[in-house]
Amino acid sequence: MELFIKIIQFFLCFTILVGIHELGHFLMARVFHIRVEKFYIFFDPWFSLFKFKRGDTEYGVGWLPLGGYVKIAGMIDESMDKDFRSQPVQPWEFRAKPAWQRFLVMIAGVVMNVLLAIVIYCGVCYTWGDTYFSNDDARWGYAFNESGHRLGFEDGDRFVSVDGEPVDDPMALLNALLINENGRTVVVERRGEEVMLELSLESLIAMRQEKGYENLFRLREPFLVDSVVTATGLQKGDEIIAMNGYRNLEFFDYKAQLQLHAGQEVRVEVLRGADTLELTLPVSDEGRLGVLAATPYTPRTRYYTFWESIPAGFRKAGRTLASYWEQLKLIVQPKTELYKEVGGFLSIGSIFSATWNWHDFWLKTAFLSIILAVMNIIPIPGLDGGHAIFTLWEMITGRKVSDKVLEVAQYIGLFLILALLIYVNGNDFYRFFLK
Repeated sequence: MELFIKIIQFFLCFTILVGIHELGHFLMARVFHIRVEKFYIFFDPWFSLFKFKRGDTEYGVGWLPLGGYVKIAGMIDESMDKDFRSQPVQPWEFRAKPAWQRFLVMIAGVVMNVLLAIVIYCGVCYTWGDTYFSNDDARWGYAFNESGHRLGFEDGDRFVSVDGEPVDDPMALLNALLINENGRTVVVERRGEEVMLELSLESLIAMRQEKGYENLFRLREPFLVDSVVTATGLQKGDEIIAMNGYRNLEFFDYKAQLQLHAGQEVRVEVLRGADTLELTLPVSDEGRLGVLAATPYTPRTRYYTFWESIPAGFRKAGRTLASYWEQLKLIVQPKTELYKEVGGFLSIGSIFSATWNWHDFWLKTAFLSIILAVMNIIPIPGLDGGHAIFTLWEMITGRKVSDKVLEVAQYIGLFLILALLIYVNGNDFYRFFLK
């Protein structure tokens, strides 16, 4: 059932993204009175699952879920239909329009994906607000995994700044560690003093390659007393800071100590307000002190009015766009070897929740819409960016690129796209089934 929910979310998201993208091309073409012969969600080689015709346009759903397309009259596109070249130029054709109009038609899909992400982020901010954990609330610091320890962090460290910028949301710090070109300087508070850590690019790349960013750090869990079930000498609000000589452990470590001393007594140090008390407490045969522990952390939520949610959505989309662009620049640098991390449809599908959660679904959809926009604007023939760059050249030089050059470029682009699809989905197959 969980797999089914993931699949449904993936296809719903993909349909929305592809539909909105192609709708951008379609609407801009119609604005300039360019005839659109086909509007398809997914590709339809040999046959389609569903189609109908209205006016000059055939609308349909293909069976191959690798994207979608609009077939614009008088344009060399993915269909490689060149029959129109032997016919006189018609006023409703793409090739008959001035370069600036053709340029706008080409980038309209990318613009629509960015606008979709902005609209979704605005809606999410207005409906659910922006929930985050403030670094100021990490009174007991963080615990780090092995990759974090190799970077120089120690359990109990509290983040202060990264490259001179104060850390508010710790997830922003994690993002900064993942996306950089020159390493990072992180300042932490360690046992009451500030310590500077110089994290080299090589060490951060190694952390990414071993997927050390997964659970790189977590909040340390203190033993706080929420309520007393049996009379033990403890009070609500007490914090156990030592047990039988072991200090600064976490809640689960203290629980393990209690299990080792079931039916006996333990010596504890308790922080009560500004005072430190030493107590000897009985441990039940089940290894308990007779208290309920408190949850020390509460996420913060920033709520927005309707009008406040609009600039908030723009900011969120802008940060996501900038972040993904920085990641893409790192991936194409061979020295980082981050190209090994890229994935295809299985990787995309795996990011969705195993339970249906509209908040999570819309956040993932907005993120993937940004990715689709960035990938499509790359100037590779066959993608929107490839078409746009040729048209931009014409606008700058006044010389139109020949149909033969466009045809060859389209074939090259289709080959590159196919090779990329094979590579990223091959990575998925290796990662999910062979590794």
